[in-house]
Parts: sequence; structure tokens; C-alpha cells
Amino acid sequence: MYKYTICFIEQNGRLLMLNRNKPPAMGLWNGVGGKLEDGETPLQCAEREVFEETGLQAAGFRFRGIVSWCVDGADVGGMYVFHVKLPDQVAFATPVCMDEGILDWKERSWVLAAKNYGVGVIIPRYLNAVLSDDEPCYEHRFVLAGNRLMAYEAERLVSDELLAVP
Repeated sequence: MYKYTICFIEQNGRLLMLNRNKPPAMGLWNGVGGKLEDGETPLQCAEREVFEETGLQAAGFRFRGIVSWCVDGADVGGMYVFHVKLPDQVAFATPVCMDEGILDWKERSWVLAAKNYGVGVIIPRYLNAVLSDDEPCYEHRFVLAGNRLMAYEAERLVSDELLAVP
């Protein structure tokens, strides 16, 4: 079982992204997430982290897969990935400065743009599948050397039964 979750919050073609103040990914735009607490399922963690970091009580979280990585030959771990869409009537004004960093809406096309060095090198590889309503769930595996992407593969997950695991 992995220790972390990440959630991509979407509304009207925009993603609520966090520019992190702390490692890992300090200074980069990323989804909202964090560490699982004892006895917590990945879904419960994603819901809690979104509320703690944004104040939003979103509904309809969808499990969208797993992202794992190996850095400089060491298996560093991974995270469970979620996607939630906010209804149009939910207002969330940005930018917002908080302990974790700065929250701001970014156009989906900006996040996925080629050579956008403001997001982590792996995000553009897996995010389209995460945001898709039609794609199945995947385990996305990355191999990095320093901050360079060396290899990537995606394997379709059979089910989302792992979400029940505390």
C-alpha cells in the first residue's frame, strides 16, 4: 500500500493547482493531496486532504489510478490518484496563499502544455488519462534520473478494490 494521495480538482476546463512551498516538488504546480493517516483508505485521505488544503467539501471523487516512481535507482514509492469535478455554482476565488503553498486555477491546456516546466515532469504523462471520463484506471510507473524522465509505462488496473484497504 502506498502512503500518499493526489487529487486533481476540475471546474470548467480549469484545474485547481497547488504551487508547493515544501519538498517534494517544491516550487512546482501540482494537485492537492497528502499522506494517509492510520486506518484511512485512499479515498478518505483524498477527501480529507482536499478539505484541509482548500476548505472545499467536494463530492463525487473518482479513483483514477496509481502513480509510482523510481528515482536514481531507488524505489521511492507512489500515490493513489483521484479526480473530482466541482459544480459550476461552487465559487473558489484564487490565488490563495496557505501553509502548503499557493492555490490557483490553471487552464487544463496550460498544465498539459509541452515544455511547461512549472509542473513536474511526470504530470503531463498521466494527467490526460486521469481527467478522462472514458479512460480506464492505470498504474503509471516512472523512472527518473535526477529530474529527468528516463522511462514511463502504464498498465491498466483490473479493479479499484484497493480503495477499501485501510
